[in-house]
Amino acid sequence: MTAAPADPLIAAAVAVRERAYAPYSHFAVGAALRCDDGRVFSGCNVENAAYPEGICAEGGAIAAMVAAGGRRIDEVVVCGTGPAPCAPCGGCRQKLREFGEPDLRVRMVDPVGRVLLVRTLAELLPDSFGPTTLLQTAPVVK
Repeated sequence: MTAAPADPLIAAAVAVRERAYAPYSHFAVGAALRCDDGRVFSGCNVENAAYPEGICAEGGAIAAMVAAGGRRIDEVVVCGTGPAPCAPCGGCRQKLREFGEPDLRVRMVDPVGRVLLVRTLAELLPDSFGPTTLLQTAPVVK
């Protein structure tokens, strides 16, 4: 039996990956995030027969955070299947941007918790469109 990673955020992502429901892609993903008050939320991918309709791990973790009243993400860990880094998909990058700043750290780990790649959200989603973009837009006057 492999010991759980010492970092609680990595441990949460690794553990929840084991609960993923991926009968079609066979690519289990777990994600864990720490919100600004220190709470950790996790999620795993959930596929269904109407593939590719499903829930990504990052979206599941974000939904859990929002349901518990959280609104800001401080850090994210994504645990994929195999030895290559599992970066968030484009949709999840945008979801992360909604609740995190461009300097949000995203760590990608393998199934035993080894860090494979670290990127900021700005590196994963350059020139992002986020909540502050809407606040900077002046109303159109007719």
